[in-house]
Amino acid sequence: MSIASIVRRRPRLIGVILLALVAVAWIASGVIMREPPEVSESGGTEPMTVAVEERRAQRVERIVALQGDVEPHQRIQVRAETAGQIAGWDVALGADLDAGERLARLRMDDREAKRQEAIARLRDRQSERDATARLVADGAAPPIQLDAREAEVAAAHARLEAIELDIKNTRIRSPIEGRLNRRIAEQGDFVSVGDPVAEVVDNDPLLGVAQVPQHQIERIESGQPARLRFLDGRRAEGRVTFVSRVARPGTRTFRVEVEVPNAEGALPSGISAEIEIPTREVEAHKVSAAVISLDDAGRVGTKIVDDDNRVVFHPIEVIRTAPDGVWVTGLPERIRLITVGQDFVSAGEEVRARTAEGEALPTHSDAPGDS
Repeated sequence: MSIASIVRRRPRLIGVILLALVAVAWIASGVIMREPPEVSESGGTEPMTVAVEERRAQRVERIVALQGDVEPHQRIQVRAETAGQIAGWDVALGADLDAGERLARLRMDDREAKRQEAIARLRDRQSERDATARLVADGAAPPIQLDAREAEVAAAHARLEAIELDIKNTRIRSPIEGRLNRRIAEQGDFVSVGDPVAEVVDNDPLLGVAQVPQHQIERIESGQPARLRFLDGRRAEGRVTFVSRVARPGTRTFRVEVEVPNAEGALPSGISAEIEIPTREVEAHKVSAAVISLDDAGRVGTKIVDDDNRVVFHPIEVIRTAPDGVWVTGLPERIRLITVGQDFVSAGEEVRARTAEGEALPTHSDAPGDS
């Protein structure tokens, strides 16, 4: 049977054989191209060469970075204080409002007639009181009758005040300075006492709200400066104004509020934002994420070379990120960071440290002044 006929009849078998040959060739190339370990003149294996960079710690802001939401300073539901049908709105949706500005009005119905009736009743009671007062002064009536007339006048006066207050409440006003964000009831709707009519929001200042994990809450306190970064790239400066001292039961996180001035109203509420709260400055190194690894105990850290050219693993803590690396603490002030070869050396192993340009770095025993 020819090779061509085999290819026609068993194309899948031929494909498997070709893949196997490619894999063997790839493995063999790695074995052949791998440099053998160097052997010293005494017959021992030479230390592995690693590339290092000398670094010095810098003062860096330690930041608590949180994902949060932006809320208005106040969000008020304006409610009806008397019952009636909405006769009309006096401001447009989205209008800027002063405190006390009229939003809408209810139909008066028979309220004015009741007010006139209460006025007439009060006048009658006042006339009766005055007549009784003259009789008491002349001795023609006992003083107790004057007390009764005074009580009737007070009741009539209270009745008139209640009706006038009811009339006043037919004018629905904004309790705060802000913006008419929503009409809950429209013209022609009937509202009872306590029914919501409109929503008014005050976006100056804004509140950046986030939940802080329990292991970071001790670093946050009122008065600290804070920064907000919005999804569209805009930024704003603010200050921490509230730190809850009671954790949410489900998440064990604490509510934190950051107040951000918004006098022009350019920043909207109800959106997401990244909140950064600088807590204090610390000594830190900026390293590439590629040099971060785990030791046998599962600790996050990186490897450096000490003065004796031995590898040392240092646990680290990432305190903030940057476009070209991460800032970490836990390392000495001055280090020789292994930038190439981290994965091929172990803690305690002696190495040959060279710069990226190939220059050898001296050991502690080679340093000037050593005997």
